[in-house]
Amino acid sequence: MTAIPSTTVANVRDLGGTPLPGGRSVRPGLVLRSGQLDRLDPAADAAFAGLGVRTVLDFRTAAERADHPDRVPEGVRLLVGDVLADKVTSGEMPAAAQLKHLLADPAVAERELGGGRAERLFEQTYRSFVSSGSGQAAYRTLLTELADPEAGPLLFHCTAGKDRTGWAATVVLALLGADDETLMAEYLSVNPAVRQAFAPMIEGFTASGGNPEIALALIGVVPSYLGAALDEVATRYGSMEKYVREGLGVSDEAVEAIRARLIG
Repeated sequence: MTAIPSTTVANVRDLGGTPLPGGRSVRPGLVLRSGQLDRLDPAADAAFAGLGVRTVLDFRTAAERADHPDRVPEGVRLLVGDVLADKVTSGEMPAAAQLKHLLADPAVAERELGGGRAERLFEQTYRSFVSSGSGQAAYRTLLTELADPEAGPLLFHCTAGKDRTGWAATVVLALLGADDETLMAEYLSVNPAVRQAFAPMIEGFTASGGNPEIALALIGVVPSYLGAALDEVATRYGSMEKYVREGLGVSDEAVEAIRARLIG
């Protein structure tokens, strides 16, 4: 996976180059990930413009999209796949969808997330990526689009580009045959970029007396988060292949089209 030095979008990465079995790798320039695109300025951001993105898939909630709407280049298709819609409808607002709010008040963060609660909440949220109807619909959209060559280079994102986006990248790479070690390494590789993007917020939080462990649990990703989603797949479906076909309802033909298109 290659980091793209964008000046207006955080955490832009190309899944291209990720190693696959047999000396093969993911073809570059076809599937990318990032944080939200609310500050994107295509005219001033030559690196992003050079990616030639034709389709953007936004995994954020309605509230996140309303507060920080994406800015996309003219002619780019903007699709929505609200991964957490079911949780929001049930009255729950997952921490993954309110990072900035939680880091604004150390007392609230300690009350709601201290004592390891942040980690447990994130693990529950990751399980919902697999089990909820809205999560299944969002990731089905991702794979359906990737199977269509007319979609062109596709970029998917959430707010920070680490949780909903991290699971999406894991599903794609696993479907292409990446081994467990590669999946975890790629998942964790976003930590430096995410922490850099949120550095001012983290500094303000800790300067106001906030617990740095809570800040890191919110801002970073750790193996147990991804492990929770993978365990949910194993428990419910037995394998990633069955999750994709039975849980997401993606056809064998679409899976083969994705592999033919993305494996180089």
